Amino acid sequence: MKKVKMTVGILVMTLTLTAISCKDGKKDEPAAPMSNEMYQESMDDKDDMAMSDNQDAKAEAILKDYFNLKDALVGDDNDKAKELGATLASTLGNFDASSYSDSEQQELKDIMEDATEHAEHISESDIAHQREHFKIISKDVTDMVAITGTENTLYQLLCPMYDGGSNWLSMSKDVKNPYYGSKMLTCGEMQKEIN
Repeated sequence: MKKVKMTVGILVMTLTLTAISCKDGKKDEPAAPMSNEMYQESMDDKDDMAMSDNQDAKAEAILKDYFNLKDALVGDDNDKAKELGATLASTLGNFDASSYSDSEQQELKDIMEDATEHAEHISESDIAHQREHFKIISKDVTDMVAITGTENTLYQLLCPMYDGGSNWLSMSKDVKNPYYGSKMLTCGEMQKEIN
């Protein structure tokens, strides 16, 4: 009897956590058509990203291209994501780490090489594969920001359902999930603020 109660308790907790984490994520229902414009962060916000004298403009350009790619994935736009993957790969390749310490330069070099490879894969892949690579790019861009900093307030969000839990960065606290797009648009939660 004790084992049955414990098993029922664990089952109830699991179902509760699943319901809380993705209460809007109904995979079996057909996805409603979306307009990309509805889910994109304001381009004006991206163009106005604050840059001080000590801020690397190329790091801010990487963030801008990353957010554009994220928006394409949120909007389930495979072709746009391919285009933006190529753009991000180019921006990553142009990053100049010479103003950082030797150890930071090496870390940034490794980050840029890894992120560039994944951005190139995004430029050649179907949307499911793009999302797999976006997960790694999100970690790389987060690692870059830890070194370069940013004058902007960023938010690290988490989708607990995608690949055992996957993070991404956003300029908004609002959850717009790039890993599931319209299938589970609001699945996720804000993990932390980065500034």
